[in-house]
Amino acid sequence: MENGNGVGGEPVPNGGGAGTGKAVQAFERCFGQVQGILEHNRVLIQEIEQNQESGEDGGLNRNVALIRELNSNIARVGSLYCDLSAAFAQGTPAARAADAAKGYNKMSRPPK
Repeated sequence: MENGNGVGGEPVPNGGGAGTGKAVQAFERCFGQVQGILEHNRVLIQEIEQNQESGEDGGLNRNVALIRELNSNIARVGSLYCDLSAAFAQGTPAARAADAAKGYNKMSRPPK
Protein backbone atom coordinates (compact mmCIF):
# COMPACT_ATOMS: atom_id res chain seq x y z
CA MET A 1 0.00 0.00 0.00
CA GLU A 2 2.90 2.30 -0.51
CA ASN A 3 2.83 5.32 -2.78
CA GLY A 4 -0.83 6.05 -2.06
CA ASN A 5 -2.11 2.68 -3.26
CA GLY A 6 -4.51 0.66 -1.14
CA VAL A 7 -5.80 -2.89 -1.38
CA GLY A 8 -6.26 -3.87 -5.01
CA GLY A 9 -4.42 -0.75 -6.17
CA GLU A 10 -7.16 1.58 -4.97
CA PRO A 11 -5.89 5.00 -3.85
CA VAL A 12 -5.56 5.77 -0.17
CA PRO A 13 -6.82 9.25 0.79
CA ASN A 14 -3.89 11.56 1.53
CA GLY A 15 -5.78 14.09 3.63
CA GLY A 16 -5.47 12.16 6.87
CA GLY A 17 -1.88 12.93 7.74
CA ALA A 18 0.41 10.73 9.84
CA GLY A 19 -2.46 9.03 11.67
CA THR A 20 -3.80 7.72 8.39
CA GLY A 21 -0.40 6.23 7.54
CA LYS A 22 -0.33 4.42 10.86
CA ALA A 23 -3.86 3.17 10.29
CA VAL A 24 -2.87 1.87 6.85
CA GLN A 25 0.16 0.12 8.34
CA ALA A 26 -2.05 -1.44 11.01
CA PHE A 27 -4.47 -2.55 8.32
CA GLU A 28 -1.68 -4.17 6.30
CA ARG A 29 -0.32 -5.98 9.34
CA CYS A 30 -3.69 -7.18 10.59
CA PHE A 31 -4.92 -8.10 7.13
CA GLY A 32 -1.81 -10.24 6.55
CA GLN A 33 -2.28 -12.00 9.87
CA VAL A 34 -5.99 -12.59 9.20
CA GLN A 35 -5.24 -13.98 5.73
CA GLY A 36 -2.69 -16.41 7.21
CA ILE A 37 -5.07 -17.59 9.91
CA LEU A 38 -7.94 -18.02 7.44
CA GLU A 39 -5.71 -20.03 5.10
CA HIS A 40 -4.71 -22.26 8.02
CA ASN A 41 -8.39 -22.64 8.93
CA ARG A 42 -9.11 -23.79 5.37
CA VAL A 43 -6.51 -26.56 5.79
CA LEU A 44 -7.97 -27.51 9.19
CA ILE A 45 -11.49 -27.72 7.74
CA GLN A 46 -10.26 -29.95 4.91
CA GLU A 47 -8.65 -32.31 7.42
CA ILE A 48 -11.79 -32.32 9.59
CA GLU A 49 -13.89 -33.21 6.54
CA GLN A 50 -11.50 -36.01 5.54
CA ASN A 51 -11.54 -37.42 9.07
CA GLN A 52 -15.32 -37.25 9.15
CA GLU A 53 -15.65 -39.03 5.80
CA SER A 54 -13.22 -41.79 6.80
CA GLY A 55 -15.14 -42.50 10.00
CA GLU A 56 -12.02 -43.91 11.67
CA ASP A 57 -11.89 -43.53 15.44
CA GLY A 58 -8.45 -41.91 15.41
CA GLY A 59 -9.49 -39.31 12.85
CA LEU A 60 -12.73 -38.55 14.64
CA ASN A 61 -10.88 -38.12 17.93
CA ARG A 62 -8.37 -35.83 16.21
CA ASN A 63 -11.28 -33.70 14.99
CA VAL A 64 -11.93 -32.63 18.57
CA ALA A 65 -8.50 -30.99 18.76
CA LEU A 66 -8.82 -29.60 15.23
CA ILE A 67 -12.18 -28.02 16.00
CA ARG A 68 -10.76 -26.47 19.18
CA GLU A 69 -7.89 -25.00 17.17
CA LEU A 70 -10.34 -23.74 14.55
CA ASN A 71 -12.44 -22.09 17.26
CA SER A 72 -9.35 -20.46 18.78
CA ASN A 73 -8.29 -19.17 15.36
CA ILE A 74 -11.72 -17.66 14.75
CA ALA A 75 -11.50 -15.86 18.11
CA ARG A 76 -8.06 -14.56 17.11
CA VAL A 77 -9.44 -13.21 13.81
CA GLY A 78 -12.16 -11.41 15.77
CA SER A 79 -9.55 -9.89 18.05
CA LEU A 80 -7.46 -8.74 15.08
CA TYR A 81 -10.48 -7.09 13.49
CA CYS A 82 -11.21 -5.36 16.81
CA ASP A 83 -7.61 -4.06 16.91
CA LEU A 84 -7.93 -2.95 13.31
CA SER A 85 -11.14 -1.08 14.05
CA ALA A 86 -9.50 0.70 16.99
CA ALA A 87 -6.50 1.67 14.86
CA PHE A 88 -8.74 3.16 12.20
CA ALA A 89 -10.87 4.95 14.78
CA GLN A 90 -7.74 6.58 16.23
CA GLY A 91 -6.50 7.47 12.74
CA THR A 92 -9.59 9.33 11.57
CA PRO A 93 -9.48 13.13 11.35
CA ALA A 94 -12.44 13.38 13.77
CA ALA A 95 -10.66 11.26 16.39
CA ARG A 96 -7.45 13.29 16.04
CA ALA A 97 -9.42 16.53 16.33
CA ALA A 98 -11.14 15.25 19.47
CA ASP A 99 -7.78 14.22 20.96
CA ALA A 100 -6.32 17.62 20.10
CA ALA A 101 -9.31 19.37 21.69
CA LYS A 102 -8.90 17.31 24.86
CA GLY A 103 -5.24 18.30 25.05
CA TYR A 104 -6.09 21.93 24.40
CA ASN A 105 -8.82 21.92 27.04
CA LYS A 106 -6.46 20.45 29.62
CA MET A 107 -3.86 23.08 28.88
CA SER A 108 -6.28 26.03 28.89
CA ARG A 109 -7.99 25.18 32.16
CA PRO A 110 -6.66 26.77 35.31
CA PRO A 111 -5.42 24.33 37.95
CA LYS A 112 -7.92 23.38 40.65
